[in-house]
Amino acid sequence: MTWTTKKITTVAVLCAMAMIVNMMITIPIIPAVPFLHYDPKDVLIVMGGFIYGPMISFFMSGICSFLELFLRGGNIIDVLMNMISTCAFACSAAFIYQHKHTKKGATIGLGVGILLTTISMCIWNYIVTPFYFHIPRESVVAMMLPGIIPFNIIKSGTNALLVLIIYKPIVQFLRKQKMIDKKNQSIPLTKGSIIVITFILISIILIILIHKGIL
Repeated sequence: MTWTTKKITTVAVLCAMAMIVNMMITIPIIPAVPFLHYDPKDVLIVMGGFIYGPMISFFMSGICSFLELFLRGGNIIDVLMNMISTCAFACSAAFIYQHKHTKKGATIGLGVGILLTTISMCIWNYIVTPFYFHIPRESVVAMMLPGIIPFNIIKSGTNALLVLIIYKPIVQFLRKQKMIDKKNQSIPLTKGSIIVITFILISIILIILIHKGIL
């Protein structure tokens, strides 16, 4: 993996954008797990991976997680959990998109990212949360279905939705600024993409409404 001035600049800009949205938008969305907050920084990290490959998503994840540690506080466990969640989503999506550089590949990659994020965070919350909050493991298991699982589906699903919507205009903007080459393809917003976006959006809304007791 070669680094050029253009590439370093683009990755730095995407990291800066990721941290800006991270500091501006942080929302607790599931009452059962108030310590888990949604933020959209993974959207920018996925974009970096779509443009340059999954290793860039990994580097961006590490950079943003350590920056978040200094800006928001926390400890190395927070960095670890942040990186696992982000890499499960962004690196897997970027890996599949790199090998299937089409709108279908992007959609499949994001879907796999949602699945891997949910599974990995169930496993790692089961391992880490008892030590972090000094609670029995049975309490963590009890939080899975009402809290941890739907939270990760909503978080990664929302970020996947945002990637499908804004990746193309962001890439076009970066091209106009001559920060990336034209060979970096964008994801066209076709009828199929709109159907996927609509499905994800409806699913997220339904999960939120169910957990709010509205449905």
